[in-house]
Amino acid sequence: MSERRRIAIILKGYPRLSETFIAQEILGLERAGLDLALVALRHPTDTKRHPVHDEIKAPVLYLPEYLHHEPGRVLKALLKCLPKPGFWKALAATIGDFRKDPTRNRIRRFGQGAVLSAEMPERVGWLHAHFIHTPASATAYASMISGIPWTCSAHAKDIWTSPDWELQGKLTTNRWTVTCTRSGYEHLCKLGGPGANVHLSYHGLDLARFGPFDRIPARRDGSDPDQPVRIVSVGRAVPKKGYDILLKALAKLPKALNWRFEHVGDGEVIKALKAQADALGIADRLTWRGAMDQKDVLATYRTADMFALACRITPDGDRDGLPNVIVEACSQGLVCVSTTISGVPELLTDGLNGRLVPPEDPAALAKVLEELIRNPGQRHALGTAAETRVRSDFDFHTSIRQLVSLFEAEWEKPR
Repeated sequence: MSERRRIAIILKGYPRLSETFIAQEILGLERAGLDLALVALRHPTDTKRHPVHDEIKAPVLYLPEYLHHEPGRVLKALLKCLPKPGFWKALAATIGDFRKDPTRNRIRRFGQGAVLSAEMPERVGWLHAHFIHTPASATAYASMISGIPWTCSAHAKDIWTSPDWELQGKLTTNRWTVTCTRSGYEHLCKLGGPGANVHLSYHGLDLARFGPFDRIPARRDGSDPDQPVRIVSVGRAVPKKGYDILLKALAKLPKALNWRFEHVGDGEVIKALKAQADALGIADRLTWRGAMDQKDVLATYRTADMFALACRITPDGDRDGLPNVIVEACSQGLVCVSTTISGVPELLTDGLNGRLVPPEDPAALAKVLEELIRNPGQRHALGTAAETRVRSDFDFHTSIRQLVSLFEAEWEKPR
């Protein structure tokens, strides 16, 4: 039996409402018997938290978000790290990175890595970064300074908005990387080459938390003003979610068709979306629910008729992987409409267990929405097929077992 080491999981922020899948994974690893400590680059900004956050027992160390906010703490850490041979290796790596990307963020990540090395939680023998961009940078520097090995979970934005040279460096210096979509996996394998150790691991869903819902086939077909078809979407209001495209599609629906749209989440473009809805003449059919915890999100799925998310690739390359909210909605027998972006087609097959349209195409999206609004039987059939797929292939216990086996395989090796 291998000696299990305590793992420090480095996160961009904690807790975060938009990263339920990470909290779910942390809790799963704890329940699998792993000893964890959490390290966050930022303090929480959300005013709410999910129930899963209250079940996690691991302590949290918060690093200085900005070095100039805690100069004494940073200086103390640097002085403590100076005698370590790895400090100079990390400093040289930082200088090399800074030459390619001369931004203050490079200096900040080095400082955060030094503070982590100086204040390392007791008994930690492994570092694991969630996201291969900024958290992985701080983790890589801390690994060089401390000599503690590191690994990484890569997701979506962090993969597609990071420069190739940076990804290549991280892929070939850490012990392994896991990622959650086949498109991301193939991209990282190509970049990392033979020296990369990359694994595909879908997040899955805690199916005990998202138990089966006996969805009675709805009769709502858009013909009755007193029984409008309820369309829901859950997600941060950010460009890659394509909410502006979804609003344009909703505005193209026949005026006599009766529907309501609810959005759950906050985000940087909420005000712009509300203004767009006013301009399109559909504001009276929309409800903006704001951020909600997981219990209320689940209740929202169960009262809706269909789910929509118009994922897209933004000009800077940002995109979703496989949005966890689509997996959640499917688990409740809710038909999902989305786009052919990234990992979405790895769950949904158009016409079999959901509907997919090209991104940036409000006319195609409107056509599919209208078909589903008018046809409750089709909504029920596709939603039932989607739930069956999720419950057979997207149980998060599978990904937890895979992660545990990856850690333990490393621990079997000589230190």
